[in-house]
Amino acid sequence: MKDGEGTLSIKSKVKYIKNPLRLILPLADRRLFNWVPDKTFLKLVYLGQTGKKLNIDNPQTFNEKLQWIKLYDRKTRYNTYADKYAVRKYVEETIGAKYLIPLYYVYDSVEDIDWEKLPDKFVLKCTHGSGSNIICEDKNSLDIEECKIKLNYWMKKNWYWFGREWSYKDIKPRIICEKYMVDESETELKDYKIFCFNGEPKLIQVDFNRHIEHKRNLFTTNWQYIDAKIKYPTQSSFNISKPNRLDDMLKCARALSSNIPHLRVDFYSINDQVYFGEMTFYHGSGFEKFEPESLALKMGSWIELPNQEG
Repeated sequence: MKDGEGTLSIKSKVKYIKNPLRLILPLADRRLFNWVPDKTFLKLVYLGQTGKKLNIDNPQTFNEKLQWIKLYDRKTRYNTYADKYAVRKYVEETIGAKYLIPLYYVYDSVEDIDWEKLPDKFVLKCTHGSGSNIICEDKNSLDIEECKIKLNYWMKKNWYWFGREWSYKDIKPRIICEKYMVDESETELKDYKIFCFNGEPKLIQVDFNRHIEHKRNLFTTNWQYIDAKIKYPTQSSFNISKPNRLDDMLKCARALSSNIPHLRVDFYSINDQVYFGEMTFYHGSGFEKFEPESLALKMGSWIELPNQEG
């Protein structure tokens, strides 16, 4: 929302002037809309983000059904699956500890972190939200005070209020420190995001060049390129080889997403080894743009809602 000096960029100002409803999400991130009931809030935000009226009574598209799931599919175990620390036990019990990225430490507060004990390379993650990561490639050049500011801000935040993603609401804020890892590119760690529907993988999204020019390609479970995009540009000419352990990824995704209407299960492929990343119930909070729209309808048809009466 802001540029490097803490003020709105010209591009952002124009965007919000043209569509004031788009301001709701960034303001909600500052807890200014906590008083608005979930259903009303989601209808307003959906209109602002997508330009479309939310059909919550008879949802058809992928995004519409994610909004329905936010409101009506609220099982306690979902909090555990969304918790980046607690989910490790579920993964270990379901598919095995070998799929877990090595864990160094877990902290209840920023003050608990002993920075001297941390290895030269590591990743810090807040366990109760999304995108709250610090990736350290060289501790000697790390601005620790800046890291503390970011972590303290994230630790006070409840991601539920941003898009009413219920699975985040009651997670205990913690920080985990995991091993720093890269894939065959030696520069990044590509995500293999597997979209599952009642335990069956249907589509795979691969994000790459995140820190340069974020792109994502879509594939079938047979690794056929899909000429479509979800929010970010796709690049068919960029060769993403079929992971050697793709069948293993799909098997693990099936096990972890069993009996859940929709769950995105993320993996990494490193040196012929599969590692679990995270599990997400509401991809893009259900606000990302699909091109063509037929993909949104097709993916929506894959979600069988558990109770249309709510």
